[in-house]
Amino acid sequence: MTEEEKQKIFSEEYADLLIEYEVDENRLVEFTEDTINYMDDTYAVIHFPVSRVTNRLRFESGYAVIPNLYGLLDTSNLEEMGVKRIQSTPALALRGQGVLLGFIDTGIDYTNPVFLNADNTTRIAAIWDQSIENLQATEETFNYGTQYFAEQINLALQSQDPLSVVPSTDDIGHGTTLAGLTGGSAIENADFVGVVPQAEYVVVKLKPAKQYLKNFFFIPDGSICYQENDIMFALYYLFHTARRLNRPMVICIGLGTNMGGHDGRSPLELLLSNIGERNGIAIVIAAGNEGNAGHHFFGIVDQATGFETVELRVGEGENGFTMEIWGQVPGTYSIDMISPTGEYIPRIPARLGESREIRFLFERTTVYVDYLIVESQTGDQLIFLRFNEPAPGIWRFRVYGGGDITTGFHIWLPLTGFITENTAFVRPNPDTTVTSPGNSSIPITVTAYNHKNQSIYRNASRGYTRENIIKPELTAPGVDVYGPDVGNTFSNHTGTSISAAEAAGVSAMLMEWGIVRGNFVFLDSIAIKKFLIRGVKRSDNTTYPNREWGFGIIDIYRTFVSLRGES
Repeated sequence: MTEEEKQKIFSEEYADLLIEYEVDENRLVEFTEDTINYMDDTYAVIHFPVSRVTNRLRFESGYAVIPNLYGLLDTSNLEEMGVKRIQSTPALALRGQGVLLGFIDTGIDYTNPVFLNADNTTRIAAIWDQSIENLQATEETFNYGTQYFAEQINLALQSQDPLSVVPSTDDIGHGTTLAGLTGGSAIENADFVGVVPQAEYVVVKLKPAKQYLKNFFFIPDGSICYQENDIMFALYYLFHTARRLNRPMVICIGLGTNMGGHDGRSPLELLLSNIGERNGIAIVIAAGNEGNAGHHFFGIVDQATGFETVELRVGEGENGFTMEIWGQVPGTYSIDMISPTGEYIPRIPARLGESREIRFLFERTTVYVDYLIVESQTGDQLIFLRFNEPAPGIWRFRVYGGGDITTGFHIWLPLTGFITENTAFVRPNPDTTVTSPGNSSIPITVTAYNHKNQSIYRNASRGYTRENIIKPELTAPGVDVYGPDVGNTFSNHTGTSISAAEAAGVSAMLMEWGIVRGNFVFLDSIAIKKFLIRGVKRSDNTTYPNREWGFGIIDIYRTFVSLRGES
């Protein structure tokens, strides 16, 4: 790839399309004059002028070609998970030795003592900082970003100005917190230690999403979000690095989105399942914090009236947002709408390629409606709506159904942080709120609970997937968990990304016991998931699995007890 082509990966003047070309290589023909960055034998990312982006190009190519945008999922625990009992058992004493921890997030504060050995050398094997432009980038980092290895990081640590040697930072702190909770070194004067303090790290700092895409999805200024294609490139980087170093790896994903069908079939979710079932790789994903957000509606069309009424409250100061209506095959759905002032838009028929731009007379609102009768990844129907300057108040939609409509339909609003907190459904449904990529079938999806009072985290997303696959599978501490911040400080953290980090550490303990020590050399996400399910703690008055707790609370000590044939 030439330097000019590499610049397009960062340039705000070039859009990104995520193309699945494995089945039909002709899909790339119309882009032969554009820059193509190949991810693997299945996906490629096309970089072409933003001026050529049209609704026709977006939706005729398929909804999945538009990279989804992902946000961050957070807002005495080691004893609760049985970690200290394992580490104090001489025959086990699992601390992550020989295991790699992979993070795809906001970066890492590599100077923080929680990421240093006792001799002040780094425990980070590699950092790929996608946000640092580098025209000499090679195919190893997919032609963009800058890579730093342990040798360079150690030189930086010895320098009076570390950032002059390795200028990669974590200005947000989310990645630093997750990495520290999973494997941070013991800091005695702070009374802190991670789950596996002898593991090493491979970290990807994601580059921020491009502005044109944030504008398309009406993401508010200041919201932190990342593109699906960059996360997919990051996954491949982690996988290839683990194979190059010939070591097992646990990958922790603390990102999520409400975009997509919530069925595990987005491009990112399919890739996670593909990599997650490789031997020596385990992937742990946060379930999300959308359970009480009011961002999900589920309805079944009344066969007597032929429709179901949906009410949406739009808050003051909402500049724009998207809404996705997903219907199960063989049902076919269509909508009408009534604005807060009573302006009525008649039923828009469910036709192939139906697309409308609706301008309301008494509001400054414009609503863009696109019907995808057969969405490319799922085969189900998607009605995609974009609201520009929506009037505050109650918006009403009637969802009409034809064919077999007993399976119902789902509607999702954007992730918390991508929409104002006062915009929500009047009658929301807290179920089926696990964020993508947590609906991916093979990885381990983890929800959060308060380990001090044994209650589920009140904002935790709830399962199952849209196709009733059990997600989340496991529960770990995620409320007021003490952990590191940027700048060598510590504080309490809450959210399902926190519980995912804890679960990733426990998964690394199993990787050390199984692969590094040779007790069980064929370990992937599925096997580790099954091991952890064997040891879960459960309440006597609750039925498992369920939508809130999955199969139960992780207890690694009980897992090893179960391997001895005890209960």
